[in-house]
Amino acid sequence: MNRSADISGIGMTSQRTRERLVQRLLEQGITNIAVLDAMRNVPRHLFLDEAMAHRAYEDTALPIGFQQTLSQPYIVARMTELLIAGRDPKKILEIGSGSGYQSAVLAGIVGEVYALERIKPLLLAARKRMRQLKLRNVQMRHGDGYDGWESQAPFDGILAAAAPEQVPQSLLAQLAPGGRLVMPVGGREQTLVVVERTDSGFERYDIEPVRFVPLLPGLGNG
Repeated sequence: MNRSADISGIGMTSQRTRERLVQRLLEQGITNIAVLDAMRNVPRHLFLDEAMAHRAYEDTALPIGFQQTLSQPYIVARMTELLIAGRDPKKILEIGSGSGYQSAVLAGIVGEVYALERIKPLLLAARKRMRQLKLRNVQMRHGDGYDGWESQAPFDGILAAAAPEQVPQSLLAQLAPGGRLVMPVGGREQTLVVVERTDSGFERYDIEPVRFVPLLPGLGNG
C-alpha cells in the first residue's frame, strides 16, 4: 500500500480524521486488525467526486454516479472482515467494484484482487485510482457480475457489492474448496449472506439486513 498517496493540503486527509473513522468502526464491532489498518490507510475521499469528497469519512453510503453508491465504511469493513475471518485468502473476486474503494481496501490485505464492473466509466475511473495509489495487485475488467471471471477461477473468496435475488450458481462454481462468498441477497428486503464451500457442498449463513443496489445482468450504459 502506498502510504503517501493522499492529496496534501486538505483537512479530510488528516490522520486524525482517519483515526476517528477507525474508532467508530471499533465501536460498531469491527475488530480485525488487518481490516482496521486497511480502512485507516485507504484515502476514501479519492474515490468520490470532488463535490462529495468532504463527506468521505461519514458513516453513510454516498453517490458515485450512474445510480451507484459507495458503501458506508461500516459495510465495507464488515464484508471484508467476514470474507477473511479465520483465513488468509490469496485470490479474491470482487463483483461491482464501483469507484474502486473496496478494491483498494482488499488490495491491502490479500494477494490478488480481480474486480469486475459493468459500467465502463466507473471502471475507467477506478483503474486510474489504482494507478494513482500504485496498487499493482488489482486487475479490473469490464464485465457482467453474474458471469464472474471464469478464466481466473477458482477464487479463495468472492465479494459482491450488489444484490441478486438469489446467490448465482455461476459464482458458487468459481469458489475454491474452502472458499467463501460474501454478498447481499434479496429484492426489497435484503440480507448479507456468507456462503462457504465445504467438502460436502455449500453452507449458507445469514448475517444482517442490508440495502444495496440490485445486481443487474449484462453491461451497463455510460
